[in-house]
Amino acid sequence: KPGTIRPQKVCLCPFLPAHPLHISTHLYIIQHPAEENKVLRTVPLLAACLPQDKCKVKIGRRFSEERDPELSTVCRKSGTLILYPGAEAANLEEFILDSPVYPSTIIIIDGTWSQAKDIFYKNSLFRHPKQVQLKTSISSQYVIRMQPTNRCLSTLECAAVALSILEKNNYIQETLLRPLQALCSFQLQHGAQIRLSKEHLLKNGLYPKPMPKNKRKLSWINFVKI
Repeated sequence: KPGTIRPQKVCLCPFLPAHPLHISTHLYIIQHPAEENKVLRTVPLLAACLPQDKCKVKIGRRFSEERDPELSTVCRKSGTLILYPGAEAANLEEFILDSPVYPSTIIIIDGTWSQAKDIFYKNSLFRHPKQVQLKTSISSQYVIRMQPTNRCLSTLECAAVALSILEKNNYIQETLLRPLQALCSFQLQHGAQIRLSKEHLLKNGLYPKPMPKNKRKLSWINFVKI
């Protein structure tokens, strides 16, 4: 764009951990195909910080036992959670205190909110894991991409908070957020602008599109705060 000076290559290696973080939790990222080609996505940064055998990325819109037997098996295990907000979702921190089986695996959907909603509700496999959500007041640091609300987090941020809770180690969150903070800082220094949330723009009359009239859609915008 005019007025911006973007480098062709950016190296974030100095902000990654010297060695993959030691974790016992298995993380599965269900990535919408549209995310795969986006330049400023967070999943590659997340994967670069974790052991390969503990972080697996599954790309697609539809999953079944026939298409992905491995994922089907994982979803049916009693120690598997899926991170997705909703009326049926338990608070992750509270859930692990009372759960008879300590969680060994967590599934996170990567995509826009509408893409994540489509994947969650149109794949019966994701009805099997216990549904959990994060109860946090932190604001997203992924400021170079618009979020629905001020408290919606990127996939990397969700994983960072969830893993720090499951592993009982706040250092994990700090380490995973470091390359994201560097990415956003570097982009802002070279012409990118802070993207305010859709919620903020709507409340202040700055959003170019009209407020949705559909009450269910309005309630969804207000609900997706994880």
